[in-house]
Amino acid sequence: MEMNFVAIDFETAASQRASACSVALTVVRDDQVVNEFYSLINPETDFNWRNIQVHGIHSEDVADAPTFPEIWEIIKPFFKRNRLVIAHNNRFDNSVLRKSIERYRLPMPHYQTLDTVKTTRKFYPNFENHKLNTVSVNLGIDLEHHHNALDDSLACANILIHEHQQFGDDAIRPFVTTI
Repeated sequence: MEMNFVAIDFETAASQRASACSVALTVVRDDQVVNEFYSLINPETDFNWRNIQVHGIHSEDVADAPTFPEIWEIIKPFFKRNRLVIAHNNRFDNSVLRKSIERYRLPMPHYQTLDTVKTTRKFYPNFENHKLNTVSVNLGIDLEHHHNALDDSLACANILIHEHQQFGDDAIRPFVTTI
């Protein structure tokens, strides 16, 4: 059976989770990437130099970018009860989404989720570590710019496609939880 899901990745302006400054979604249908979405986000908050060091996004880059509520209107159709939304370290990305939704008092979505950090730990226990860039190198998956939300979401999607093709539905299913 083929997998259908959305891989998501956020970058944040500061240590606060409700400070998303970019987001990307990679849409997968039948084990094929069929669509991608990327946007900078104006986090309406100050940037921390540590975060800038990680992703290279500065406050001037997002000055004219849409705010989270504007982006949410575009991406919210992907967060439905029967939709699988994955991320590499999904605790981070799911909490950025949750805290951003709470900050702007938007309705909280319910969806299925999966963490590719957990799947790679299970399927590839001998990897040196299970960071996105390490897993990508070990599986031969292209990761152009680590900490670019679009490149990270695409690599995450390709990791799950690879794992699904190698291990199958029954191996993947136990990692799916509902939010």
